[in-house]
Amino acid sequence: AGSSFLRHGYAIHMYAANKSMDGCAFCNADGDFLIVPQQGKLLITTECGKLLVPPGEIVVIPQGFRFAVDLPDGPSRGYVSEIFGTHFQLPDLGPIGANGLASARDFLSPTAWFEQVHRPGYTIVQKYGGELFTATQDFSPFNVVAWHGNYVPYKYDLSKFCPFNTVLFDHADPSVNTVLTAPTDKPGVALLDFVIFPPRWLVAENTFRPPYYHRNCMSEFMGLIYGIYEAKADGFLPGGASLHSCMTPHGPDTKTYEATISRPDANEPSRLSGTLAFMFESALIPRVCQWALDSPSRDLDYYQCWIGLKSHFSHDNGGATSEEPCRK
Repeated sequence: AGSSFLRHGYAIHMYAANKSMDGCAFCNADGDFLIVPQQGKLLITTECGKLLVPPGEIVVIPQGFRFAVDLPDGPSRGYVSEIFGTHFQLPDLGPIGANGLASARDFLSPTAWFEQVHRPGYTIVQKYGGELFTATQDFSPFNVVAWHGNYVPYKYDLSKFCPFNTVLFDHADPSVNTVLTAPTDKPGVALLDFVIFPPRWLVAENTFRPPYYHRNCMSEFMGLIYGIYEAKADGFLPGGASLHSCMTPHGPDTKTYEATISRPDANEPSRLSGTLAFMFESALIPRVCQWALDSPSRDLDYYQCWIGLKSHFSHDNGGATSEEPCRK
């Protein structure tokens, strides 16, 4: 959505890698990368130093930094969001106050590291305007001895996130789970939010606890790092993804819905564990690339997860009359 040339917008990518970057580095001149490994650690060398990023952590590589990725565990796969013309920041906590969600103290930046070596034929791959360009040089790009300031790559352990949720009734908006946001000039409307759904306690009374059925102005790209997503009992696997675009209705699958409403202990606290899902959420409407539309991994039967949904509304004969106001 948007354009790197206009300095406004974002892109979402999925990656798979089976070989370390040997003798080459990458640089994104278009925007910032937020990388979410789902399988396999990433050892990322940057001009500011090295970062080891296992699944369950994220890393942000700001625009213009050269970096190379090694695979210490073998093949890796995951997700990437890219934003143009702005940077990720912590969301405004508002009435939450000083503590909660992601804390600044838990974000880690590299320790300065450098190599001063002769590297004939070293290749720099630069992304500019959505295209890739290459150049060669005879020295390592990581010959930076020191750095200062706060424009730097950084990583974050998602287990450090302190989730907030309802403690009485109603299902909170997913924005309460925002780790990082790229805001727009309109308050409360994001260019891109990075939201997670981590292990947590569910304690609401008289409330349907999985995400409710909805449609809204945001486009939602969901990914699953591990476990089972609370709203999709079947068919949504780690490493997969779903896209629900602006004003497209969606919600829990039939199996999850029926299991939830049939629980006899619906008001008892329960702990959601063994799962970590995330969402890239944006007010901009994304276009899906042809590669994704033609992919053999595309789930053409996704809609069937809602087949069999039944209405469970009941009619109260003692309800409102024509002379009384109807209550919602």
